[in-house]
Amino acid sequence: MPNHSDQTAFTSAATRFAVAILAAGKGTRLKSKHPKVLHEIGGRPLLGHVIRAASAVVEPKHIFCIIGHEAGRVRTAIEAYGTQFVEQTEQRGTGHAMMQCRQALAGYDHVIVLSGDVPLIQPETIARVRDFHLAQNAAMTILTAEPRDPFGYGRILRRVRNGHITDEVESIVEQKQLTPEQASIGEVNSGIYAFDVKKLFQRIDLLNTDNPHGEFYLTDIAAILQRDGESVMAVRAKSPEEVLGVNTRIELALLDSYLRDQKTRELMTSGVTIFRPETCVIDSDVTVGTDTVIEPFVQLLGSTSIGSDCRIRSGTVMTNCRLGDNVTVKHGCIMEDAEVGNLAVLGPYSHLRPASQIGEGAHVGNFVETKKTRLGKGSKANHLTYLGDAEIGEGVNIGAGTITCNYDGINKFKTIIDDGVFIGSDTTLVAPVRIGKGAYVGASSCITQDLPDDSLGLTRPPLVIKENWASAKREKLKSKKQKS
Repeated sequence: MPNHSDQTAFTSAATRFAVAILAAGKGTRLKSKHPKVLHEIGGRPLLGHVIRAASAVVEPKHIFCIIGHEAGRVRTAIEAYGTQFVEQTEQRGTGHAMMQCRQALAGYDHVIVLSGDVPLIQPETIARVRDFHLAQNAAMTILTAEPRDPFGYGRILRRVRNGHITDEVESIVEQKQLTPEQASIGEVNSGIYAFDVKKLFQRIDLLNTDNPHGEFYLTDIAAILQRDGESVMAVRAKSPEEVLGVNTRIELALLDSYLRDQKTRELMTSGVTIFRPETCVIDSDVTVGTDTVIEPFVQLLGSTSIGSDCRIRSGTVMTNCRLGDNVTVKHGCIMEDAEVGNLAVLGPYSHLRPASQIGEGAHVGNFVETKKTRLGKGSKANHLTYLGDAEIGEGVNIGAGTITCNYDGINKFKTIIDDGVFIGSDTTLVAPVRIGKGAYVGASSCITQDLPDDSLGLTRPPLVIKENWASAKREKLKSKKQKS
């Protein structure tokens, strides 16, 4: 959740801070036709993770996403986050991206620049960069890190004064330019910065494209500021994982694995039992109550919320579901946009489609499918049943093989089953239809009109018995076979 005191510091009249997120790139090395920042880890787009972190310390209206490649798709995918957008129609590097922000950032004193493909950045780190930048009265602050393998990164050379290493940056040396002595330096440039807005835009037009890629690099601003006597400072991230970017599918998978491992650890620390957590897929926004048990090979996706003392058995996949307390979900259930009340029992192999509402203590069993259906308290549909566009009361028993015929090829219609109804096996309910309170429906019936309360509905044809028919039939067949 946002820290409102931090937001005040960002947006006060005295010091106005903005966040700019670089999100315009194609991500060529991912070999994908989709925007790089919309690839997902932990069930959320890369850019979504960065926005979430920034939104914890600054209101979304002060966040500017710089979009370019497939700009329309990126805008649509993240507009719910409430950020603003700056379009970089031609992608010519990070410096060029910030050039497009000149007008958007005109009313701000400082800006923190984040990368849309660095999804593990934490709110606390963003706040540390902000506070350090202000305390040092810096023109530019660089967030640095010390990864296990610094190869390929630009190294940070800190200035030494009176024999002591300071927070001032002497220079940033790219991998190809390192001397043998400098190659041992482990501190690298993360590509995340804070700038004095005025000082940045006074000099940004001095950037040039004299490099192998012919792009404007924002990193080059550091040397320009230093040449003018402005201070360029460095502050280390506490964890090198925070500044890891995504350039390949392998890196995408590694960061996803890291994030999901963190999520399962967070849940277990809070009182959730997860057997074989490495086999489970649990998205970042999932919440689970204490003393719930999650078995191996479970997927909890989207904004799924599970209460306390539940049991989620192997093979279950939930997406954007809400479960109460003491719910049992047996093996192999598939659930999407469904709500389940306390003490309900689901499965094995139940399919809850969107807008399913399962009441307290209700049972949905083997190969039962529900869609846009409310199943009341204590009601049961235990076997081989389809319930679509239905409103089912409390204490109802739905026999095996029952279906609601809710679709005539053009329109959908509702089935209403009142409290205490008993539906016999192999029943067909042709909507729109209502079964009154306490009514019975005989097995194998096809109900096409409303039934009154406490009535019996029965469409079964009379039983015909022909004695000795079977033996005569067999003799006839045997004789015919002999003649042939």
